[in-house]
Amino acid sequence: MTKLYNDPARFTEDMLIGFLDANSRYVTGVPGGVVRAHTTAPGKVAVVIGGGSGHYPAFCGTVGAGFADGAVVGNIFTSPSTEEAASVARAAHGDSGVLLITGNYAGDVMNFGLAVSQLREEGIDAHYFAVTDDIASAPRGEEAKRRGIAGDFTVFKCASAAAEEGLDMAGVLRVAEAANAATRTLGVAFDGCTLPGADHPLFTVPEGQMGVGLGIHGEPGIAEESMPTAADLAATLVNGVLDDRPAATESTRIAVILNGLGRTKYEELFVVWGEVARLLRERGHDIVEPEVGELVTSLDMAGCSLTVMWLDDELERYWRAPADTPAYRKGVAAVQGSGERRTQADARAAAVAPVIEKESDEDGRAGGRTVAAMFEALATMLAEAEDELGRIDAVAGDGDHGRGMVKGSAAARAAAAEAVENGAGQGSVLTAAGREWAAKAGGTSGVLWGAMLNAIGTRLGDTGRPDSETVAAGMRDGYDALVRLGGAAPGDKTMLDALLPFVEELERRVADGERWEQAWATAAETAHTAARATAELRPRVGRARPLAERSIGTPDAGATSLAMCARTVADNLTVKGNSPQ
Repeated sequence: MTKLYNDPARFTEDMLIGFLDANSRYVTGVPGGVVRAHTTAPGKVAVVIGGGSGHYPAFCGTVGAGFADGAVVGNIFTSPSTEEAASVARAAHGDSGVLLITGNYAGDVMNFGLAVSQLREEGIDAHYFAVTDDIASAPRGEEAKRRGIAGDFTVFKCASAAAEEGLDMAGVLRVAEAANAATRTLGVAFDGCTLPGADHPLFTVPEGQMGVGLGIHGEPGIAEESMPTAADLAATLVNGVLDDRPAATESTRIAVILNGLGRTKYEELFVVWGEVARLLRERGHDIVEPEVGELVTSLDMAGCSLTVMWLDDELERYWRAPADTPAYRKGVAAVQGSGERRTQADARAAAVAPVIEKESDEDGRAGGRTVAAMFEALATMLAEAEDELGRIDAVAGDGDHGRGMVKGSAAARAAAAEAVENGAGQGSVLTAAGREWAAKAGGTSGVLWGAMLNAIGTRLGDTGRPDSETVAAGMRDGYDALVRLGGAAPGDKTMLDALLPFVEELERRVADGERWEQAWATAAETAHTAARATAELRPRVGRARPLAERSIGTPDAGATSLAMCARTVADNLTVKGNSPQ
């Protein structure tokens, strides 16, 4: 169990304070994460890695010469927001573009992809790449659906070394793609991990068993086997990874990582490594500079993973290349930082994006106050529902949905109140709330809620009183934004399965002449019924997909929370008489 913390809700922020102070010769803090203490040298592509925290040394521990130029640091096991990713990328960028790399998780893909679009609009040559090394999360032939776990490290390392060597953006991307295609990982867990402040782990493994194919965000394994000896475990890992060898390679040279997940001791890892190394060599492989230890952890999870990257001459050169970071050093005297030493003020200034102000009228400002009252009610309701939403999410996911919704709605409430104080209309209040919801909640649900609120706000605008048709059209815009961004469809067991019935019922009743307030109340009950019905669906996207069978019988957490929010808005309209009309 994670025992040392002040406020569990600020665990990541408090961790960064200590990390930055202890490693000031390597890194400096910027909004959203950390960058190298020295500016990026002219002509060098900046490599920015990232994801949720809880995985140290990944990701901030490998920012430094020879490795990453910056790391975006989200809340524990939660994707950083679009704004956080863009902020760190701006600060890390020199003059030759920035490559953002994460594991292949829906929240990371959406947030970092949106950040790339935003950076390009600002004139920065930005690109994104997702690592897909986890053989347990999708079968052969569907490698693009796989998660990124400890194999993140080999891809990050090679891409960073290529950038350090001076390759242009196309070259660095090519190396990242080659490293990813050559990397395979399989992990096992002996016990689950516990979030700071929680009194129980995100999942448990039965006594005398191990979970095979775990994720690194507290997702349980896809199968359970009897607890093995070190030799038997080595055979399971080696056979699993080698049996998934990339078809395109004939190389026998391999980079290998035996990675501890947080609670397995180094001595235990060395016992397993002795068996792993023997088996690999018996299978005809030459091991090149192996790593045994903690590189991509999962808080206090007991377990380990085996990563193999098949090497050609180029990948071997980048794997062997020197690096000097807070948690990872390689090579004689490593390498020295290039560029000038950053000041804290300069680093933060480089991360800031311009703000666009919009005008509102009295009707719009009244609507803004109504919207802010809605977020007040949502934040209160979600705080009470946090544990139940987390319980539902933990059945086949990582159990963080309740916490993410609480953090997102609390941030949205504060942003909405501030926007109202500054005279914003309903549209700007919604977009400000959506921006902060995405920034503080992180993860898939955070970016989706942010996109939905932004789309609704854009439709409603800051002037006049939106009529019922405009409100219904705004909700349709919100639904369409989620479909475009998330790539899911109704029936995939996501929040869309509650949102679409809600939108359709709202549209139908408004078209029949019903005021939107009354139509909303009925549509909210439709969403509630639809959310309950997701219990019978199998998830086809997201983190729950590898554990689809386990999910059957439990409603989707995202659909459930959306229906709860719709009902809370309806209750708030009825009880308090809040309405922009």
